[in-house]
Amino acid sequence: MNRRRMLHALKVAAELGNYEDAAVLPADTDPQLYLSRNRLPQPFHLICEKDTVLSQLSGEAQVHLRDSSVNRFRMGVGDHVYVPAGTPHQITPVQEGVTIRYLPLKAGLLGAAWFCQGCDSELHRYEWEHDNDTPAVQMYAAACARFTADPTARTCAECGAVHPEVDLAAFGWSVPVPA
Repeated sequence: MNRRRMLHALKVAAELGNYEDAAVLPADTDPQLYLSRNRLPQPFHLICEKDTVLSQLSGEAQVHLRDSSVNRFRMGVGDHVYVPAGTPHQITPVQEGVTIRYLPLKAGLLGAAWFCQGCDSELHRYEWEHDNDTPAVQMYAAACARFTADPTARTCAECGAVHPEVDLAAFGWSVPVPA
């Protein structure tokens, strides 16, 4: 994977898309830092098998946590949020910003989960093994495309509400080509 240099993080971030989570340190650095510029609410809750830390470099965001004693953190420039392993979390920008995610080199499983906007039940989740050589945005786009294409996954088993499709184009994500 082509890694970006961290020396000018905000300059590099100007080239990034929403939730790109681009690795910025040499490949063998542990923990690895992933940089993204975010303008839209993350379309899912990310779940990391290992602990992760979010740092806000610019702008403001809210981090929504599930299955946690804390439900939300507001992050401004210089703020950090610790997210325990297995905690579904979603970044919602208050204003466009740049976020760094710290993940262990061997991050294990990652997942994208959606929750019912009506009754708050989990609708569906997709999991994959973190791969340091595959851009995270490819996995995010693939999970969102699968979720959007499956009406059953988007329909709540508890209350019958149907979650809207994820607009990949709004995020600047291309639809993955099926293997």
